[in-house]
Parts: sequence; structure tokens; C-alpha cells
Amino acid sequence: MLGYFLLTFGSLFAIVDPFAAIPAFLAMTEKLDSQDRRHTAKTACIVCWLILTAFALLGSEIFSLFGITLPAFQVAGGLIVLLSALDMLRAKRSPLQETEEETREGMGKEDIAITPLAVPMLAGPGAITTAIVLSDRAHGWGRRGILYLTIAAVAALSYLILTFSSSGAKRLGPTVLNIITRLMGLMLAAIGVQFILTALKIH
Repeated sequence: MLGYFLLTFGSLFAIVDPFAAIPAFLAMTEKLDSQDRRHTAKTACIVCWLILTAFALLGSEIFSLFGITLPAFQVAGGLIVLLSALDMLRAKRSPLQETEEETREGMGKEDIAITPLAVPMLAGPGAITTAIVLSDRAHGWGRRGILYLTIAAVAALSYLILTFSSSGAKRLGPTVLNIITRLMGLMLAAIGVQFILTALKIH
């Protein structure tokens, strides 16, 4: 159970990567006061939680609907996670999470909470894929409970990080944020490779 919790939390937190979303979040909410920024972050993280939970619940049904096997999806998910990790190791925000066009569009919107902040910045293809893969590895109610609680914990922690960023990001500085991003990218790369190795072993 402890090993599954560590894998689940590490995978989801690294792929959601709220630290890497801080620059775009601050840029897109530049004209908002601190209260409105907190409200935007709260709405985005709630939407992120709902989306990841829904895909974790419906993962097996999605497989059945499209005739996809778990090993095939794990290999695809591992590749997506690995690609995101490689961008993070270069301290870059992965296009798999959001493109430059989506960020620019968000800067011109009055309400950016749902899109592009919640989707695809936080709950992007990589995060959704990771939630589905972890769901299919959650055998028994104990592990499924851990998965759903972990998704909620990651969303709550993302809210705290984005809220803190309004005043704390300037004190942290870009160098510290880049170091954090690279460390999470390294861990995420190992997780992506593990997904692929597990799929090949199952197959």
C-alpha cells in the first residue's frame, strides 16, 4: 500500500506539475487582485480534480469501448510521460501540457480558470493518461481509495502552490523554480520508463 501511494502521488504530482504552471498563471492573471487570483486557482484545481477522478473511474470502460489493451495504453502513456519529462529536464513547459498559443489565448481571456489553466495546463493528456494507468493498477478498494484521495491531495496542493505563487514566486526566483522542475522531470522520466517496462512484462 505504501509503495502504491508513493508511486501514485509521485506520478500525479510530477505530471500535473503546478510549479511549472506558475509563470503562465501569473502572466494570465496579471490584472487580477489577490482574491480573484485565489478564486481562479481554486476553480482550476477543482476542475482538475473532477477530470482526473472521472478518468480514473472510467478507465476500464474507455479501454473496452475502443478495444484497447492495458499494455498498449501503458506503453503509450509511458511515452507521453517520458516526453513531458524530457521537456521538464530542460526546464521547459511541455507542449503536451499547453502550447504557446493556448497560453497567449489565456492572457486575453477574462476567466482562464477552466481553460487553459485547468485543462490542459494541470489536467493535460499526460495527467489524464497517468490517472487511467494508475487506476488499472489499483486492485482492490484499498488501492482505489488511495488513488482517489491522492488525486484530491494533488489538486489541493496545486491550489496552495498557485495561491502562494502570487506573493512567493518572486522570492523563489526562476533558478529555484527551474531546479524544482528538473528534479520532478527526472523522477517523471523514471516513472515513464517503468510504465513501459511493466507493460512489456505483462505482454
